[in-house]
Amino acid sequence: MEQDQNPEPKNNNRVLLIVALILVLLGINGLLFYMNQQKAKQNEQLQADVVTKDAKLEEQIKQYEALKADYERQSQEVQGMGLANDSLEAKLAQINADLLKLRSFRAGSFSIAEQQRFKQRAANFEVQLRKKDEEIAQLKADNEALYTETTTLKERQNKLTDTISTVVRSNQELSEKVAVASRLQAENIRVGVINSREKEKADDDNEFKAKRVEKIKVTFNLARNDVSPKETKQILMRLIEPDGAALYNLSTGGGTFMIDGAEAFYTAKQDIVFDNTRQPVQFLYAKGASYKTGLHTVELYEGGVMIGKTTFTLK
Repeated sequence: MEQDQNPEPKNNNRVLLIVALILVLLGINGLLFYMNQQKAKQNEQLQADVVTKDAKLEEQIKQYEALKADYERQSQEVQGMGLANDSLEAKLAQINADLLKLRSFRAGSFSIAEQQRFKQRAANFEVQLRKKDEEIAQLKADNEALYTETTTLKERQNKLTDTISTVVRSNQELSEKVAVASRLQAENIRVGVINSREKEKADDDNEFKAKRVEKIKVTFNLARNDVSPKETKQILMRLIEPDGAALYNLSTGGGTFMIDGAEAFYTAKQDIVFDNTRQPVQFLYAKGASYKTGLHTVELYEGGVMIGKTTFTLK
């Protein structure tokens, strides 16, 4: 009967132990729940940071791609103006290197320090880009002004060239007219013959007996010419026989000269000082052999131009 009186305290201890265990388990579960909540928040923050870093990284890459496009545009503009663009090529190389580095970052690895560094580099590139754009704009303006000035100068030069050409052409025409006007003219051309007795015979019809001719005498006057300069003139005479051949003998003063670009023989020549007084000129020619019968021609030249012509007949 005494043993049946003590079970209640034991039961109370067991209940208290169970309650304590339950409270401990509840505390542990609460702690675990709290820790899980904090870790979830940390994960969310980390994920948000990764998203932010990725967004900044993508933004920075786009900014560098835009810078690359602008510098390539500048390089083309400078090349188009025929200028050296070594500095632009160097900057493009730096931008490409930065782009390669930015694209090498893994998700979430774009640190704040790297963000600041690349942001500052991009800002420097943009400053230099704007400065270069201003220089290019000024160069274009200068080139346009220079082109306008050059065009104006070319127009003036063309007008001046046209004027000079006109003056040269006018002078050439005037020179040609003066050359034509200054040509001498032989007038009053007469032919006479001298026989072996040194007796001269003239004939208004210019007809003579061939067997009595020893020498041919040609006389004429140089017509007045106020344009031709008073200077020494060389007069050439050609005595052409009926067969069309000019008498020619070096021993008697003959030689060759040019007529219209072709070589021709002359029979005799002499130098006279033209004084514009209608001065007389005389040629006396001895063939030294029998003369052919038929129509003979006398041609007179000065400066390669015929100044007079006549004919006579030997029977």
